Amino acid sequence: MPSFLVETYLARGRAGERVTSERRARAAADEVTLERTSHVRFERSIHVPEDEICFFVFAAASSEEAAQVAQRAGLDPIRVVEAISSDEEEL
Repeated sequence: MPSFLVETYLARGRAGERVTSERRARAAADEVTLERTSHVRFERSIHVPEDEICFFVFAAASSEEAAQVAQRAGLDPIRVVEAISSDEEEL
């Protein structure tokens, strides 16, 4: 299943909010999966304090599904893009 980065704004001074946002992201992904509307899994977040950006990584069938779960979690996504990890590529 592809992975998608959901880019959000997170000010340096609000870095502690990341954990709460992760909980909401995980809960939203679980709710969508339980409702059987699609299978989405929250994988992790990556905060870049210097740039005030936080990426939430979801495994989903499409960017639209990842965006819907992010919105449901109240993440206020700026953009959603597919991401390919080096461990997924053949070297």
